[in-house]
Amino acid sequence: MSVLSAYRLVRRSSASRKVAVLAPLGALVATIVLNLCLYLAMGKDAGAVFHAMLVEPLVSWSSFSEVLLKMTPLLLIAQGLAIGFRANVVNIGAEGQFILGAIFAASIPVWFPQATGGWIWPLMLLLGGIGGALWAVVPAFWRVRLNASEILVTLMMSLIATQLLAYLLVGPWKDPMGFNFPQSVMFQMDATLPLLIPGTRVNVALVLALVVTLAAWVYMQRSFQGYQLVVGGLAPQASAYAGFAESRAVWLSLLIGGFAAGLAGAAEVAGPLGQLQRSVASGYGYAAIIVAYLGGLNPIGILFSSLLIAILYIGGDNAMVSAELPVAAVRVFQGSLLVCYLAAITLVRYRLVRVKSEVRA
Repeated sequence: MSVLSAYRLVRRSSASRKVAVLAPLGALVATIVLNLCLYLAMGKDAGAVFHAMLVEPLVSWSSFSEVLLKMTPLLLIAQGLAIGFRANVVNIGAEGQFILGAIFAASIPVWFPQATGGWIWPLMLLLGGIGGALWAVVPAFWRVRLNASEILVTLMMSLIATQLLAYLLVGPWKDPMGFNFPQSVMFQMDATLPLLIPGTRVNVALVLALVVTLAAWVYMQRSFQGYQLVVGGLAPQASAYAGFAESRAVWLSLLIGGFAAGLAGAAEVAGPLGQLQRSVASGYGYAAIIVAYLGGLNPIGILFSSLLIAILYIGGDNAMVSAELPVAAVRVFQGSLLVCYLAAITLVRYRLVRVKSEVRA
């Protein structure tokens, strides 16, 4: 007779709130240690790399303003995605919704390049949100009607959005005076967002992102509708018994996420880009997934996690120049941060239990 030991995860009866708050910090420390080993194995000066990535973005106002600029779309998209994630609706297609928002917003200055007035950029933001929401209608419809996986459908819709953007920029929306570059015409002044901080590129979209954060907190933490949304996604049978429809949770989650991503896309083309370019598809929609989970799907936590990821964006560019770090290593840092956080939050909610079993020889 021999005894075998194994381990399995058992959910804790109650998770410590203090430990849950410290989990992101522990994940960051673990990520730094793991990547330190990676940089040493690559023969890089780890001190110089971490200084470039985590310190340089904060040492001057000009660099920190760029952090705020990067933070804005991440914060907008992540707040929309987190609402769906908490309702167990996994929207992976924010990148496509972001692109459609940019396309819808760009339609005004492309079709009406001579238009003037303070109404243009607010209308562009509104159209951008509508465009992102419309792009989320297809996965919402198929999830409700055929129970199709919204993960796969939203991801495929993002690929279609990328091709639609490429078609427009090499076809009907291509700037005839753009030296054959795949880009639209430059937007007129009234089609760009007003600057929030003079001397920087930070615009009013940052204020909009903070307002969205406050609205998301009120909606999810203080409203009965937010409670219905979460229950409708997490416990469909219980919610149906209580009169909450699962389909309503799916529709609201995807439409809110799509609107937020489209709003961010509109702010990007009307803000730092000033025209529609292929570079608008820069991966914000995918990075926002990391932001949402790293923030614990909590609106306030997402505010801080978006700041951290924005620092890594700017710091990664610095590290590629000053420390000769390849771009892949920067992405590994972001990915390992998410993995470490998921591992940390799993240990917060579960505990390892040793299970013994007897086996006859």
